[in-house]
Amino acid sequence: MKNNAKDIFYMKEAIKIAKKGELTTSPNPNVGCIIVKNDIIIGTGWHKKSGKPHAEIYALKKAGEKAKQSTVYITLEPCCHFGKTPPCCIALIKAGVAKVVISSLDPNPMVSGKGIQWLKKEGIIVKVGIISYAAESINKGFFQRMRIGIPWIQLKLASSIDGRTALKNGISKWITSSKSRQDVQIYRKKSDAIISSSHSVIMDNALLTVRKIHRIEDKKKYLKNQETIKQPLRIIIDSKNRMTPFHRCIKEPGKILLIRLKYDRNRWPKNVEQVILKNNTFRINLIDLLKLLGKRQINKVLIETGASLSGAFLKLNVVNEIIIYMAPKMLGNYSKPLFMLENYKKLQLVPQFSFKNVKKIGKDIRLILIKNKKGNTTYL
Repeated sequence: MKNNAKDIFYMKEAIKIAKKGELTTSPNPNVGCIIVKNDIIIGTGWHKKSGKPHAEIYALKKAGEKAKQSTVYITLEPCCHFGKTPPCCIALIKAGVAKVVISSLDPNPMVSGKGIQWLKKEGIIVKVGIISYAAESINKGFFQRMRIGIPWIQLKLASSIDGRTALKNGISKWITSSKSRQDVQIYRKKSDAIISSSHSVIMDNALLTVRKIHRIEDKKKYLKNQETIKQPLRIIIDSKNRMTPFHRCIKEPGKILLIRLKYDRNRWPKNVEQVILKNNTFRINLIDLLKLLGKRQINKVLIETGASLSGAFLKLNVVNEIIIYMAPKMLGNYSKPLFMLENYKKLQLVPQFSFKNVKKIGKDIRLILIKNKKGNTTYL
């Protein structure tokens, strides 16, 4: 196997290992590490949780003394600063490794090339950029937060084939099948926060929590750590102070942010925080909300709400990904639309996305769309 082909092979294996932490590592990125000597893998590791050892440390521990003069494959640049754990660069240098192959630079300004410089200074050969797209694809939220200060935004919707989300009277249970609703739980599990509106929460009597997964392809993978995976932060846009301490969602354990224009005098449980965010027109400032979430180290957000709030996020051009579960039903012209958007007069101005994936889920179809890179994001 040629050197470049060998590097790609081992890096792909490191990427697979990194994915083991996708439900537990946030706010840290998913990182995998493989140590190779004489074409034999002598150590593997992946980052499990913030505050726990990084991938390199686990791999070095397994390799032991054999790590000397080995080649280390890491999906993300080794850290070089003291945080909750010591710098991984020090551990690699002490182990006497000969070469470090890195998939992607760390976008964290505390690292961002400094780890590579440190390793090179100690005489270690460093190679960077091996299938870097793969390392970034498993850390979209972390990379975006580090680069522009806001999380990766996914908008989840359920509709009929005529693009309707509820009947005129508001009834929407259930448009899609139970298998689609179970599939949604995976996206909730992978999210650090869920955003909805008080209107949607009250109408649906929603909890906005991750529930048990049954009868799906990923059942074994996601039920294995069912009890240990944390629930996402629940964020409710409540401009008219409609939420009360007596709503079912509020009574459910877990942190909740109520995003409002003004405080109320209710006695809220300790898990509820009121956050006041308004713009010059006395509306909820959604951009400030996303910036706040970035500062609070939220990497990935799932939006589950109605047409008005969905449209508001789309108008701001902050939605990175749309997930639509489409049922083979027709609800008619008077039913609720997918989103409320302005009356565009030129096709060049409409929001544009590209199809990434289409999959049959039970009786329904799941569409995944990615925002086109040409879109202008002018709010930062």
